[in-house]
Amino acid sequence: MLFLQFIFLDVVLGGSITENVVQENISLYGMLTSSYANQSWAQNRGSAWLDDLQTHGWDSESGTIIFLHTWSRGNFSNKELVDLQLLIRVYFSELTLEVHKRASQLQFKYPFDIQVRAGCELHSGKTTKGFLNVAFNGLNFLSFQNKLWVPSLEGGIRAQKVCDLLNNDEGIKAIEYYFERDVCPRFLLSLLDAGKMDLQRQVRPEVWLSSSPNLELGRLLLACHVSGFYPKPIWVMWMQDAQEQLETKQGDILPHADGTWYLRVTLDVAAREAAGLSCRVRHSSLRDQDIILYWGHGLSVIMIALAVIVPLVLLIVLVLLCKKRW
Repeated sequence: MLFLQFIFLDVVLGGSITENVVQENISLYGMLTSSYANQSWAQNRGSAWLDDLQTHGWDSESGTIIFLHTWSRGNFSNKELVDLQLLIRVYFSELTLEVHKRASQLQFKYPFDIQVRAGCELHSGKTTKGFLNVAFNGLNFLSFQNKLWVPSLEGGIRAQKVCDLLNNDEGIKAIEYYFERDVCPRFLLSLLDAGKMDLQRQVRPEVWLSSSPNLELGRLLLACHVSGFYPKPIWVMWMQDAQEQLETKQGDILPHADGTWYLRVTLDVAAREAAGLSCRVRHSSLRDQDIILYWGHGLSVIMIALAVIVPLVLLIVLVLLCKKRW
């Protein structure tokens, strides 16, 4: 454990906080999952995220960090990244040994999963707040608050026993405290600085409408599709004139392979009431120029065009035939 502390402090004390960063509220956190099948087998998985954007993965076979973007190294030196990688590797190793050792004492029945979410939040580019939460089989188990490990209500007596063990280890508490106060904020700021061109990009959404018959006779399920937008925050609503339709249902915002997002928003209406409805989309890339698509508008335009073009074509054909006869 003393060796682990030396590695950690070397990472902590190196480098300086970058001043030129994106001024916004954003969080950097790691998701660590350890699955224990039996007394002799365990698997560890890890990833790191900037809000909803994954920045790093973890290769459990080689025990190395996977950098998912060109800027995922931030402005950390190679030595700092190697040390951080070693810290994670030792963490997984010691966690696995300790859990197997105390599984019987803590009444952990195989198989089970332990999930850890640890990181920091940046508020308005100035202040940071660290956090660490642990779950056992998907339920809240314990957290790290004000230099102490605190059990959750769902964790019960087992969580209290684990906290008692952890609170007796001053080395572990010191590592977590400095991670929250120094390493995480410094790495977060360095990522924002290195990746600001990519993170601040704006991609306009493409919007189209569709419908499908509802199971109930005489009703339609209208769908507004919004695709290819970035960043993720977006507002989409079905409208009747200026009135928001509160029955609007929003699906999950799903990722595309290129890092942009897709959203489907639906409205169940009587077929006779569909006329005059519109889908309104607000997004930062639109610069206050909302996209508004009216249901049935595209169809009416096509019908009008056909009503004008078809007679015109027939007239031209008749003229040509008459000229040919003459």
